[in-house]
Amino acid sequence: MTDIRVPVLVVGAGPVGISTALFLARHGVGPLLVEQRDGTSTLPRAPGLQARTMELFRAAGVNQEIRALEVGDSHPYFEGGIIQVRTFAEIDDAEVLESPSLDGPTVSPERVMGCGQDRYERVLADLARGAGADIRFGTRLTSFTQDSDGVTAQIKDLTTGEETTVRADYLVAGDGANSRIRKALGVERSGIGTVFNALSVYFRAPQLTSVLKDRKFILCYATAAPGTLMGLSRLHGADPWLAAPLYYPEKGETPADYPDERCVEIVRTAAGVPDMDVEIVAKVPWQGAQLVADTFRSGRVFLAGDAAHVHPPAGGFGANTGIHDAHNLAWKIAAVLAGTGGDALLDSYDAERRGVGGAMARQAMVRNRIRHGYADEETRASLVDDVIITLGYRYHSEAITGGQADAPTLSPGLELAGEPGTRAPHVWLERNGQRLSTIDLFWDKFVLLTGSRANGWVEAAERVAKQTGLPLEVQVIDGGEITAVDRDWAKAYGVSADGAVLVRPDAFVAWRSAGKVADQDTVLADVLTRASGLPPEGVA
Repeated sequence: MTDIRVPVLVVGAGPVGISTALFLARHGVGPLLVEQRDGTSTLPRAPGLQARTMELFRAAGVNQEIRALEVGDSHPYFEGGIIQVRTFAEIDDAEVLESPSLDGPTVSPERVMGCGQDRYERVLADLARGAGADIRFGTRLTSFTQDSDGVTAQIKDLTTGEETTVRADYLVAGDGANSRIRKALGVERSGIGTVFNALSVYFRAPQLTSVLKDRKFILCYATAAPGTLMGLSRLHGADPWLAAPLYYPEKGETPADYPDERCVEIVRTAAGVPDMDVEIVAKVPWQGAQLVADTFRSGRVFLAGDAAHVHPPAGGFGANTGIHDAHNLAWKIAAVLAGTGGDALLDSYDAERRGVGGAMARQAMVRNRIRHGYADEETRASLVDDVIITLGYRYHSEAITGGQADAPTLSPGLELAGEPGTRAPHVWLERNGQRLSTIDLFWDKFVLLTGSRANGWVEAAERVAKQTGLPLEVQVIDGGEITAVDRDWAKAYGVSADGAVLVRPDAFVAWRSAGKVADQDTVLADVLTRASGLPPEGVA
């Protein structure tokens, strides 16, 4: 038995676990990730990466590697929306169910992209290793305990049988909807529960490309297959295709009732081509459910992704929301381990991400009802556009100063205007002849944005950074080497040239002042230490 010491133990090598390892490593924390499977996913699940997700990869310096995995230009498929037909052969008569907004040049420097999980997981794992993460496949977490100082875990190499004791400061559970870690902690979940059962069927059918006549869509539902509503996705490309017929346990059905022959007939019926050549590649049963953990933190153990919140895939929020969990948690753990963040900063992970996870789950259910044909007018009226869900949510926690304490988690409109608790507005900038976004200014430290070197904020920030020992830098826009090129940055952030905005490493606004304040040093020290989860008396 071998003993090892690591700062963070991550369990699960899906998009959430691997992203957690990557973000931690890019913040200088070398995590150990264990996964009982023998490698990354071999199936193109979770094929839509949102603009916010690409922003996080951009901040971590890996977005070009991920963008390179896109098959052609997938953006037109997103613009095609969600459609429904009787058969795919009747694509000309398709009914548009949803036309979501997903990005835009004034909203984000990034665009959505389609890419199968099988491709981006593998690349993310390699990038995480290159940044300092230790990733071990074929390795299972067998048990863990925690105390006030850390977590002691037992892991087992499933090939050699070797057992290792791991001592870590923190444990991150990215082990999926049936999380053994969540169950061991005794954390309950609240929500509707299972709403449908489906079978992901991966298949090859070369003729289907011509049947669809190059119609672009995120998802196309076919109603002709008897007893089921079959959805078809091609965001990852078309080899293989992905279909998701429903099955009904209440009628005595199980996945075993769907042998390859039956799946071939379902695909042919949905396609409207009785003799179409179809090859079944793989079948994976799963449940569409809405459940959110009652807490995302239990001592030194954190839940992320499906371990923390599950919801139907309508909207494609699952993997993306989990990756956002990973980023929110990673920079906070890194700050605490570096001594620049307090334990209250880790509490803010639960406060911020649980509210967002619940809102995402509710909106996924709205879409599920609409797409499955049982939404009433009240449900339809509650539908919030995708771009608001993915970029327009608000954080409420003790780490945020100001903002609307009673505001909904999701804004009624995409009004990113520098309000504390919202993602900092995207404004195109120029620095030394190079184009960049305000979003590119944020990664490993707090940033104070201001519009002049003469308003006192630069000197105040320098004094506060020295006094507190906290990572803080100042960016002067339109009064220094950086200039805004597409709109007035101060107006976009809701301040004057004499104002200031404190932005966190995750590009969320922690505090702002519309103009000057009487005692800049005291105000800035207070909001910075609060944003770092430190009490005022804890300032160095």
